[in-house]
Amino acid sequence: MLFGSMLQKNQPDFDVEGANALLAGASAELVVRWGWDRFGQSMVMSSSFGAQSAVMLHLVTQVAPGVPVVLVDTGYLFPETYQFVEELTERLSLNLHVVTPRVSAARLEATQGQLWTQGAAGHQAYNEMFKVEPMERALDELKATAWLAGLRAEQTKHRAGLKRLEVQDGMVKLHPILPWTRRDVGRYMVKHDLPYHPLVEKGYASIGDTHSTRPLAAGESERDGRFHGLAEECGLHVPKSLGEDESMESAGL
Repeated sequence: MLFGSMLQKNQPDFDVEGANALLAGASAELVVRWGWDRFGQSMVMSSSFGAQSAVMLHLVTQVAPGVPVVLVDTGYLFPETYQFVEELTERLSLNLHVVTPRVSAARLEATQGQLWTQGAAGHQAYNEMFKVEPMERALDELKATAWLAGLRAEQTKHRAGLKRLEVQDGMVKLHPILPWTRRDVGRYMVKHDLPYHPLVEKGYASIGDTHSTRPLAAGESERDGRFHGLAEECGLHVPKSLGEDESMESAGL
């Protein structure tokens, strides 16, 4: 089921503006608690198991143990990422749900080539097939009504315009650590003795697929090592609406 189809059955039954006013200055833990109290097991979280993903995974599971954690396994993740998934799943007792694309990596390359090398249109098509559609399917299978995401305002222009609570194509999305800085993230990791992704030691700051991730060069920002300069977002956190067209145009998609 696509997000567009969810619009009919998943209209929020509460005052969105009022909720945002309540959550705007709340701690990350209180944002998670608000979502857990309201949505319970129909609240899920997504994780890429990237550089600092341990922060959200730890924070959320301390407040909402057993919350479903969705990982979209594109088939192009780093070996270190798969190892990191195993480590954090065991350490934090994660209720992990792994979802994969309907088309295998081998079949994609045999029939359509390496889409991510085929310009902006290829990049967008790859993201739709290997990230967006699997995530939509997972949300549908889990009967999700709310989605926790570890987006931070300082990461991209799109994220800088977000609120703690958004309604993305009928899906309630909560952003507990939206106002956090890299320093805030680092402090939390030290306080709770959490591990970074193994590739952080090799200069990676934002970690996704092997073909769209590289270490940062001197002076580059956190997201510069992703998507070969074609975009800042993979498509998971951009609404399928008129606003999506504007966001994609501004990102060069």
